[in-house]
Amino acid sequence: MDAFEKVRTRLETQPQEEYEIINAEIKHGNFVYYQEGCCLVRSKDDEADSDNYEVLFNLEELKLEQPFIDSIRVAPDEKYVAAKIRTEDSETSTCIVVKLSDQPAMEASFPNVSSFEWVKDEEDEDVLFYTFQRNLRCHDVYRATFGDNRRNERFYTEKDPSYFVFLYLTKDSRFLTLNIMNKTTSEVWLIDGLSPWDPPVLIQKRIHGVLYYVEHRDDELYILTNVGEPTEFKLMRTAADAPAIMNWDLFFTMKRNTKVVDLDMFKDHCVLFLKHSNLLYVNVIGLADDSVRSLKLPPWACGFIMDTNSDPKNCPFQLCSPIRPPKYYTYKFAEGKLFEETGHEDPITKTSRVLRIEAKSKDGKLVPMTIFHKMDSEDLQKKPLLVHVYGAYGMDLKMNFRPERRVLVDDGWILAYCHVRGGGELGLQWHADGRLTKKLNGLADLEACIKTLHSQGFSQPSLTTLSAFSAGGVLAGALCNSKPELLRAVTLEAPFLDILNTMMDTTLPLTLEEIEEWGNPSSDERHKNYIKRYCPCQNIKPQHYPSVHITAYENDERVPLKGIVNYTEKLKEAIAEHTKEAGEGYQPPNIILDIQPGGNHVIEDSHKKITAQMKFLYEELGLDSTNAFEDLKKYLKF
Repeated sequence: MDAFEKVRTRLETQPQEEYEIINAEIKHGNFVYYQEGCCLVRSKDDEADSDNYEVLFNLEELKLEQPFIDSIRVAPDEKYVAAKIRTEDSETSTCIVVKLSDQPAMEASFPNVSSFEWVKDEEDEDVLFYTFQRNLRCHDVYRATFGDNRRNERFYTEKDPSYFVFLYLTKDSRFLTLNIMNKTTSEVWLIDGLSPWDPPVLIQKRIHGVLYYVEHRDDELYILTNVGEPTEFKLMRTAADAPAIMNWDLFFTMKRNTKVVDLDMFKDHCVLFLKHSNLLYVNVIGLADDSVRSLKLPPWACGFIMDTNSDPKNCPFQLCSPIRPPKYYTYKFAEGKLFEETGHEDPITKTSRVLRIEAKSKDGKLVPMTIFHKMDSEDLQKKPLLVHVYGAYGMDLKMNFRPERRVLVDDGWILAYCHVRGGGELGLQWHADGRLTKKLNGLADLEACIKTLHSQGFSQPSLTTLSAFSAGGVLAGALCNSKPELLRAVTLEAPFLDILNTMMDTTLPLTLEEIEEWGNPSSDERHKNYIKRYCPCQNIKPQHYPSVHITAYENDERVPLKGIVNYTEKLKEAIAEHTKEAGEGYQPPNIILDIQPGGNHVIEDSHKKITAQMKFLYEELGLDSTNAFEDLKKYLKF
């Protein structure tokens, strides 16, 4: 709570048009650990807002280009602190371990670390468990000790290449969970937080299609799982010494069309963060009497931001939307009430509207949309529209605050977020209905959403643009092929466009992991033929296309540049052929491929990328961008 108070004070005292990214920060004991400039530092908790801090490590020693701290973990007795260091232009990371003393010094460093956690053994020795990532695959778990008894040994290796491994320490630190997962199946082992050298205990052997996650409280395991009917998440529990699936007792079920965003465990309460029918809720379950309190959150809110919290009396979190910076809320268990941050109220709440409507897809399924526009906008049919789509992996469409989205709404644009099948906004079944041989459902949903927006008076095709990144490029690219007349311009970032050739290449790092989402065209003819029906690269033809701006990254391991270049060349050839057929006077669309250096997949805060994409949209629609870029400068601090 003190850490949150520190951030709240910062937000209240800075100008409204500015915002800042808060780097990794963790409170442990009497200290707060965080990044200050290019250094890992700590300060006394009561001095966290001053310049009185102790430098623990200078990141410049790693000789990396603009390094930043991604996450921090402090050993139980504060003898050591570990921090994962990354750069903006790469997904690779380095984990450093610093010995805390009168003269802090780096004790060790480990390359390519994904997740990491500390536990203490029977001899009061700190043990660091970490996962090693190679070529985007995370299959190995190591454990290390430091000081006089230094060692570093491999603890576990996952043999199935379609699975990945990550570590999670239960809220009470009693168990370290070793989670082995693919897109649809999971298996969890418990490492005793008091005896980490003992063999781990298997909770339940992997069963195809069964996902589960584990928390612990008072010798009981609380298991969030989709086992049983309906195949949506439900909360179950069992004794920690009887963890097998036949002992799981149903504890709490979710309503239909509900996405479980997160779970937080406290001494006497379990808090569920939920999205139900496109609105946010918090359910507070009293563990002493099994009481449930459901709190509907403000309608402007579109996403949660979770923070580490060790206060047993309060549950703090943040709410955000694409056009509104995060706002702090705290549920106080003693009062049984939700308290919101006081102070300056964001003016966007009075100058804009958020609407939630539904589109009927061609099979009758209702698809939710979230819409933002200025309150005083007149004749919305003549306003520019920016549509967002993702629809893959059971992941929600990103709706975190982005200053460029705020600027667009202030400049009169309409924003529409289409929560199509394949995403996770309405639960696990929503994802299942948009993957493998149901991927075309997502395309039908997107088409229905845009047509519904137009029919209800939100913009028109000549002013409609579409934005997507990564796997969202599948549906965006497919719509450009099937219904190009609905769009004027499209921006894509690191888009997945050559699905067929990518999934046929098993030498790529993620192909085997992705089979559960896209299918296996190498061995299954049905999957191959189905992918051919929607793959953007396979369905390009001579016709009129919207203008397209693509941002790609030179060394992107997730979406190979080769596929994007192949798509771009085929698209340009088809446009050239259509231009020739159309004759004199035809204005062909602009196709721009902007290849950025670096090996990251998506660089969300790149000023250069944001500027290029906005400039493209304004120019394609023939709009004056002067006011928009002046406003954008205030946020991005050019």
